[in-house]
Amino acid sequence: MERHGGKILSDQLEKLGVQRVFSVPGESFLAALDGLYESGIQNVVCRQEGGAAMMAEAYGKMTGEVGVCFVTRGPGATNASAGVHVAMQDSTPMVLFVGQIDNRHTDRETFQEVDYRAVFGGLAKWVAQVDHTDRLPEYIARAFRVAKSGRPGPVVLALPENMLSAAADVPDFAGQIAQSPARVGPDVLMALMNAERPLIVVGGPHWSAGAQASIAQLAETTGAPVVTSFRRQDYMDNRHSHFAGDLNVGVNPKLAARVRRADCLVLIGTRFGDIETQGYTLVDPADPQKTIIHIHADCDEIGRVYGADVAYTCDGASAVEQLSIMARTMEITPKWDAWRKDARADYEAWITPQESPGALKQEDVLKWLSDNLPDDAIVTNGAGNYAAWLHRYFVYKQYGTQLAPTSGSMGYGFPAAISASVAHPDRTVVCLAGDGCFQMTCNEMSTAVQHGAKPIVIVMNNGRYGTIRMHQEKTYPGRVSGTALTNPDFAVLAQAYGGYGERVTRSEDFPEAFARAQAAGKVAIIECQVDEEALATGATLSAVRNAALKG
Repeated sequence: MERHGGKILSDQLEKLGVQRVFSVPGESFLAALDGLYESGIQNVVCRQEGGAAMMAEAYGKMTGEVGVCFVTRGPGATNASAGVHVAMQDSTPMVLFVGQIDNRHTDRETFQEVDYRAVFGGLAKWVAQVDHTDRLPEYIARAFRVAKSGRPGPVVLALPENMLSAAADVPDFAGQIAQSPARVGPDVLMALMNAERPLIVVGGPHWSAGAQASIAQLAETTGAPVVTSFRRQDYMDNRHSHFAGDLNVGVNPKLAARVRRADCLVLIGTRFGDIETQGYTLVDPADPQKTIIHIHADCDEIGRVYGADVAYTCDGASAVEQLSIMARTMEITPKWDAWRKDARADYEAWITPQESPGALKQEDVLKWLSDNLPDDAIVTNGAGNYAAWLHRYFVYKQYGTQLAPTSGSMGYGFPAAISASVAHPDRTVVCLAGDGCFQMTCNEMSTAVQHGAKPIVIVMNNGRYGTIRMHQEKTYPGRVSGTALTNPDFAVLAQAYGGYGERVTRSEDFPEAFARAQAAGKVAIIECQVDEEALATGATLSAVRNAALKG
């Protein structure tokens, strides 16, 4: 039976288990929109392609399945590149479908023509163009396989308008794209047990609630402390006695020192990049001076920066499950009691709130949220100094409750929160954002209203690009340039979109404001007025400036 390309595409997506896509419509893929019309696939229509791509990425990060996004050619595609970059650096499976010009008109600088291989070649795992309608199932199945295999990541498929509207008689792809997990050996545990000061570091993709349970079991059986990589704090229950913190931008100095002192690092799933190593200063790639055990889903990542004494190609979830079972079988006696207890004590001291200036203190807000949100509440954020309070003071309890970009992309938190709320309408979703971060994607408020998403957005308003201002004061103290912001009334903005909004100026007023936002049952903004002196969790603006002036 002949079908037009858009119908072939939507049928193939259904065959692959796709339930939801994110899009900004364009005339270049009308046939695909028509294909989705009678499908069982929900189309979440967004307001800007960057937001749509971030929502798709967040869906992939939440589910482990492929996030799917549709955008139009030229500026639509380039707008979406921000989300593709997040997916690449965060190792998230994602497929971006781009409506393309008629393929008979290429290389003429046709209206909105873009060379997608050139634009996305360094941002995606694979970039291709489907020029023949009867090959759509083949390309789509391959795109999904590439997106999920090894180290997951984004794939970009260009769909020429004439190819998509043409008809073909072709069956759907009927093969399997699942992969069997690799095995790890007992030499991992043998190397670990020979250590005197070990640290287990977990991160990367392929995690699950089962993996969270397995890493806790492994830590208890071996006695080793566990830390998480950047923005993977929900990989282990932070309340667990063996959890010792996370390796983030504003890392606990005592944890950084512990990484230096460790004589054995067990790296599971994580690339162990520049953020985790503070620009490769905690562990010297040329001379690590410690045993390195590296387990990663992509063999090309092992030895890319750090040579490994023991190495396995295996995804993190499978690895911790195998190691947990293996450790119990080997009847290992837990060691390193003092080392582990000291690491835990350092973490608990670190998350004890340190007072910042002003009537509304971010540490108070985050401590209240940590203590009062349901354990399964999903918390999202983008990038900015406000996130330092979240990462330091919020205690993650369950896997699947943190959505944050390891790429450090501003504007990510709000689209991610919409995606999470659409996927989990029964769960509390909270987006923490700065005033600058939120305004990069706040136009997606109407997307939230249209699709019934009801995240609560907490905007920390300090009237500036805080991170840049901090670095500015360190480098050029007192010379403020390009970092001040004139902001709208965020509460009124929420109301204009049909949501709920209010402004809070004191810590003690926040709990009741949150209760009102939650009771509203729709997308909400709580604008928190932050004192301009509250620059970072451990420093004021004046202190940073004065230190720089003194040289």
